[in-house]
Amino acid sequence: MQYDISGTVMQTLSIALASGESVFAQTHGMAWMSDEIAMDTHTGGGMLAGLKRAFGGGSFFITDYTAAKGSGEVAFAPRFPGQIIAMKLGSGQSLVCRKETFLCAERGVTLDIVLQQRLGAGFFAGEGFILQKVTGPGTVFLDLSGEVIEKTLRNGERLRVHAGHIGMQEPTVSTDISVVGGFRNMIFGGEGLFLATLTGPGKIWLQSMPVVNLAEEIARYLPSEKAVDAGAGAGIGKLVGGGAAGAAIGGILGGLLGNE
Repeated sequence: MQYDISGTVMQTLSIALASGESVFAQTHGMAWMSDEIAMDTHTGGGMLAGLKRAFGGGSFFITDYTAAKGSGEVAFAPRFPGQIIAMKLGSGQSLVCRKETFLCAERGVTLDIVLQQRLGAGFFAGEGFILQKVTGPGTVFLDLSGEVIEKTLRNGERLRVHAGHIGMQEPTVSTDISVVGGFRNMIFGGEGLFLATLTGPGKIWLQSMPVVNLAEEIARYLPSEKAVDAGAGAGIGKLVGGGAAGAAIGGILGGLLGNE
């Protein structure tokens, strides 16, 4: 297998497969392919495996792309601006990713889910309770939004991150939440009440433009009452915090304000 990542803001991934080689992806990822490539869509291990991926924010089905008629090419494109990262994983080596990060991988790679170990982190850290985990051996292609910043945390070193900017991390890095200090910081700082706290050791990949932030900015310019109400709810959700709780509370309060 050979691959080429091209582009700057809206990148594409082109993979050249020798006869018999294959890669797999979740649905809606493939951009184009040559006539030599055969598609095979399935649950990737039965109904339970499909349900686990769906709960993790992925698709119920996955598709294999195999060079069945000699060598061929298949290309993938993400659905938002960002950077495609190729990671070659050794046997048993894993990465923990946000649900929208996985693009495609070699057949030796396993795509699974992992649960947040702390209840507060699932509610307020901006990642949700269920994350995706990719495990080698093989090469996996991950898509992070915006520009990517890599950091390596020492044992016990902490980094406080705004919700949504966590792209992926090694499993040795733990995620928790911390309260923004100071009354004025909480109310007027615009960063919400909670920040995600990442603690080393391990490597993390941060993304400069979370998809949620992009959606909120686009919603501000949509001339509809529904979009205005959604924007109000999102703003309140930011004040409360990221993740499921922030979205839920923001939606409720935004709806109440919109009906007044």
